[in-house]
Amino acid sequence: MKEILDRGAQVVAISPELPKNSKHLKEKLNLDYELLSDAENKVAKSFGIAFSLNEELIEVYKGFGIDLKESNGSKNSELPIPGTYVINSEGIVIFSYLDLDYTKRMEPKEILNILENKKIIDKSKV
Repeated sequence: MKEILDRGAQVVAISPELPKNSKHLKEKLNLDYELLSDAENKVAKSFGIAFSLNEELIEVYKGFGIDLKESNGSKNSELPIPGTYVINSEGIVIFSYLDLDYTKRMEPKEILNILENKKIIDKSKV
């Protein structure tokens, strides 16, 4: 995380969880970045990445002690497809990574490479 911050970037996580649940998670895991709440998956839906869980998956989550409706304060059992976005200072998405397999996430080293390449691109424009 420090390496990302050292490159002038910020890390923000967005989740449909209620703010009180995100705060608890941040404290429990001692996270040093912001956790924002996307109530009712409004942003995820606008990006076209929200999906509804079927009854079988809802029961799997409940078996882990997770009630999505309760933790998200929602009428629906929905989640966003996990993604990583690199957004420049003008608010433009310059890189995105999504995988339908929620166990596959972008490695921090790959993010560092993108940030380094971004600096090179910016320097060449100056």
